[in-house]
Amino acid sequence: QTYQTKGGEIASLLICRIPILQSQLNLTAMDSKSPKIILIEDNANDAELTGIALERCGYYEETLWLKDGIEARNFFLINDEDTDGVNRSEIRLVFLDLKMPRMNGFDFLTSLRADERYKFLPVSVLSSSGVDMDVKKALDIGANSYIIKPIDFKAQTESIKSACDFWIDTHVSVEEV
Repeated sequence: QTYQTKGGEIASLLICRIPILQSQLNLTAMDSKSPKIILIEDNANDAELTGIALERCGYYEETLWLKDGIEARNFFLINDEDTDGVNRSEIRLVFLDLKMPRMNGFDFLTSLRADERYKFLPVSVLSSSGVDMDVKKALDIGANSYIIKPIDFKAQTESIKSACDFWIDTHVSVEEV
């Protein structure tokens, strides 16, 4: 499906669903100092599932997990490489949950897009909401794609891989041109 944003661009909608699944993956391993992917997700089970999908796609070691919108805002807009040693210029993709406590994904995305440094950073929403209003709002405020969770883990892994392959391996950012 595609949607037209306020700016007139056409944005794609990736739809997949993930099952709730318990595993023994150690989330603290997602602690790269040179992350290419940032996962912003408050639910540990969903973060774990996404971590497993990223691991199967070969991106797990390059992923940093931030647990809510406030932590994400602090990481991107308040802290810097001198604070935590993470080189933000290496980040190629953000997976963002929308429904989080303290600061939701919409508010975080709005603040991220207001900062010139992150105007073109690809953000893929990873949300349990498939409500058209949420999809349209996310795309209007700057999400580049939207993945709906959960149904089947295989589809989730394929969607994560497709997003990573496109945004990390084949996409050329406006900043790079």
